[in-house]
Amino acid sequence: MARRLASVRARTTLAATAVVAVALVAAGLAVVLLLRANLGGQADLKAEVAAREVASQLATGTAYAALDLPDPEDHPVQVVGEDGRVRAASEDLQAIQGAGSPAVRAGRPPPVHGDDDDHDDDAPGRGEVSGDDPSFSTGSATVDGRTTRFRFAAVEVTTPRDETVTVYAGADLAAARDAVGTATRAMLAGLPPLLAVVAGVTWLVTRRALRPVEAVRAELAEITSSGDLARRVPVPDARDEIAGLAATTNETLAALEESVARQRGFVADASHELRSPIASLRTQLEVAAAHPELMDVAGLVEDVVRLQHLAADLLLLARIDTGDRPPPRPVALGGLVREELERRAARDRIPVRPSIEGDPQVMGVPGRLARVVGNLLDNAGRHAGTAVRLSLRVEAGTAVLGVADDGPGVPAADRERIFERFVRLDDARSRDEGGAGLGLAIARDLVRAHGGDLTAGEAPGGGALFEVRLPAI
Repeated sequence: MARRLASVRARTTLAATAVVAVALVAAGLAVVLLLRANLGGQADLKAEVAAREVASQLATGTAYAALDLPDPEDHPVQVVGEDGRVRAASEDLQAIQGAGSPAVRAGRPPPVHGDDDDHDDDAPGRGEVSGDDPSFSTGSATVDGRTTRFRFAAVEVTTPRDETVTVYAGADLAAARDAVGTATRAMLAGLPPLLAVVAGVTWLVTRRALRPVEAVRAELAEITSSGDLARRVPVPDARDEIAGLAATTNETLAALEESVARQRGFVADASHELRSPIASLRTQLEVAAAHPELMDVAGLVEDVVRLQHLAADLLLLARIDTGDRPPPRPVALGGLVREELERRAARDRIPVRPSIEGDPQVMGVPGRLARVVGNLLDNAGRHAGTAVRLSLRVEAGTAVLGVADDGPGVPAADRERIFERFVRLDDARSRDEGGAGLGLAIARDLVRAHGGDLTAGEAPGGGALFEVRLPAI
């Protein structure tokens, strides 16, 4: 259960449901507040209309006792003078509280025309209803023993006798309260089913969307258990992120398959290359043990040296493959090339003709850069007829090192293949002359580890040309 709740599908469903719940609650709250405000505004309007109707009667000289007052259960009305005395009130209205109007005592009849000489039918002229906005308040009114909440409007009016009174008229809030309550209950009742629908739909949609991911995972699990890197994960037809993930996974599997195949080939070739000098050493030692006078010490030393060089090359390739990168530092390439030429001068079969223009600096490891130069010169010396040429120059911020020979050259179809490990072309298959086929592979790997590249081409005068390009600093 805990694992299922921790799944992407469960988390997505919970998150979507929570977001929808928050949105619905916020929207429902806004609707309720707007509904309450709208119904409150309607109650204010009804109370104002009722108050102005009574005020209009007073302005035309209608006596307090003769006022046509609305039903008190819907619109309780009370007329109050400036002295705080109640001049008129709706029938059966017993009390008003919280509206700013004096209470009407139960059993006391409202004052009528003629009381205390408050009104005069012969008063000339016409009164005036105040044009100011009425004041509103919320209170309660008791009508015939029942107390109800009302929204009251207070309107001032001047009678024809120049008496200013205030008319208080109320509008029942029960309808607005009931409407708001009904809307709230309806929203609360509809919220759980709606959230259940959202959760169910999200669960199903997420399940459908993640089905290709599960297929990719299952296929990867099968590939891992079987070790068959030739298999590929299914790619969905949809052009979405999951299809991109599957395509990238297949590309990774292809690269991994190629790497494993290359590694297996490397191990097989290395075993084959090591077997020959070891077998030769064993044969010579067995002969020497049986016939000491036939021991070929020079041959033994030569095989041991060859075996030592091969082991060193294999170790260097293993370090390169594992990402071994010593800290680089600025290296003067011209000085490094001169030192390498001086070191090789005594043992080179064909003297090297250098052409060094400038002394560009590159970031790198001096020993590994010297190994690149040495491998290229060894290769050129092995295939050259009469001349080996070395050049160093700078082109557009790039240090260019070229090594050319006047040998048979490299066919265009083989100019990439010769950089593969243990590859020897047909005219260089002799292990005595052609080596193990690792020199150029090591040189290119080292150059690329320094951020450059090594390519093979044709020399201007015929033969092979190898060019190293490294970013200068």
